[in-house]
Amino acid sequence: MALALLPFILLSAVQTQAGFRRQAEEQRADLQLAAERSAAAAKGRLDSATVLLQALSPEALGLYCEPRLTALVSRLEGYEALYRISATGEPVCTSRLAPGMPTPTGAYIRSTAWFERMKSGESVVVTRSPPYLSSSPALLLAVRSERPMGAFDGAMGALLPLADLQPDINDRALPQGSEAALTDGDGRLLLATNIDAFTPSDGALLGWVKRARADTSSVFEAHDRNGRRRVYAGAALSGRDVYVLLSAPAPGLLSWARLNPISTLLLPLGAWLTAFGAVMLFSERIVVRWLDYLERIAAIYARGRFSVRPVQAVNAPSEIRVLAGTLDDLAEAITLRDRSLNESLAEKDALMREIHHRVKNNLQIISSLLSMQQRALADPAAKTALGDTRQRISALALIYRTLYQSEDIRHADARDFLTELVGQLIAAEAMRGPMVTSSVEADSLVIDPDKLAPLALWLVEAVSNAQKHAFAGRGGQLQVRFKVQGDTSVLEVQDDGPGADADRVAGVGRTLMGAFAKQLRGNADLVPAPGGGTIARLTFATPEALTPADPADLGGTRS
Repeated sequence: MALALLPFILLSAVQTQAGFRRQAEEQRADLQLAAERSAAAAKGRLDSATVLLQALSPEALGLYCEPRLTALVSRLEGYEALYRISATGEPVCTSRLAPGMPTPTGAYIRSTAWFERMKSGESVVVTRSPPYLSSSPALLLAVRSERPMGAFDGAMGALLPLADLQPDINDRALPQGSEAALTDGDGRLLLATNIDAFTPSDGALLGWVKRARADTSSVFEAHDRNGRRRVYAGAALSGRDVYVLLSAPAPGLLSWARLNPISTLLLPLGAWLTAFGAVMLFSERIVVRWLDYLERIAAIYARGRFSVRPVQAVNAPSEIRVLAGTLDDLAEAITLRDRSLNESLAEKDALMREIHHRVKNNLQIISSLLSMQQRALADPAAKTALGDTRQRISALALIYRTLYQSEDIRHADARDFLTELVGQLIAAEAMRGPMVTSSVEADSLVIDPDKLAPLALWLVEAVSNAQKHAFAGRGGQLQVRFKVQGDTSVLEVQDDGPGADADRVAGVGRTLMGAFAKQLRGNADLVPAPGGGTIARLTFATPEALTPADPADLGGTRS
């Protein structure tokens, strides 16, 4: 069927090419008519100016000639200056000119061609004004004055801006892309909307004025400065002095597509495409299209977006609708399962937070009871033992508080936790003796509670030892450093006290520190600090399941 319609397409192409030729002829005719209309409109303007000059010629010799001409130029639109020239070429009276514009001298006027034409008998002369007489491109229109016996008595002249005589290229009757220009009697440009359009590369403008003078108007084609082919139409504006020239792009080889595309080409082409489409539509192509649609839906499901449903398949064949329904049921089942799992997860999260909260509260209650019992004791050793126990319980309570306040109840950041724990330990002893200042420099390491508890208890023992032996009765500076060094992490507590006593027997604190280090698969040491003091160091294996934070996230805090 498609091959059978192919001759109709070829026939329509031939008809359309003929229409293209008609369009080119019509464009040339339209451009020529537009040039003649523009010339007629501009000629009417010049004729009215001629009548005005003829009426002013007898009145331009009075006492108040210059003020009258100046006032007239200011009231009339399209006039730049008015002159009264004597028979000898001398300016008798002129309107007030624009600043910087000189009054023409008699010697200059007598040497001009237009004045000679006036003397030889021409009644009206139109020529281009010299540049130094006008602030913009202008025409000089001169009307001959005669004495009663017909003797030459000078001329009345007017400067008319060329811009007011130029044709309007926005006229809807003009072809798209039209340009306009004014030329003199030799074909030289006086004014143009686009100089490139009127500067042919092949010299085709030469001689067109002679043809227009003979036939009133002239139409021809040429290439502009940019090599683009254009159609030109010119007509006489005023006698043999000024001409109007219009130009428009020549119709291209494919411009026939804009002539009458529906009737000449698109209709046969549409019939051909319809026949071809019908063959494809009623073949397996209609099935492939729906399969492609279901494949896209399945790809969306593979990315986890089950809110998209194959609703367009309602217009598909029955087999496709069954397959789409199966995909829809699958998406619905997965959506319900995910909703149930998310609800269960949220409920579990809430319960875990509540458990951590309750454990923290219970530990705080135990700590408060131990504090009350501590105040009731008189034995210093017993009070110290209860105080140490209360600090350990408070450290464990801080772990549970950190967990239920964090976004992930299963892990906590060691940097934030250690910073808060050190501040809590220092604050607990702040009012009981000389001032102790602390600084914490810790890397970020996300850690689970099983590793956080022995780490916190080791820190409690290390800080307690420093408070008892290094800062007792004197205060000082406590430095806590936590560094993640790949597979190994190091926690250090440094004081500026007198240093560890080598003869002192290790107490419960030292024993607990060693036990907590073993729980972390590490070891604990007490070493002298450079410059005095003691460093309690815990070295342990970095948890394998969790990765240390970016080193750019390292920082320290002070309390």
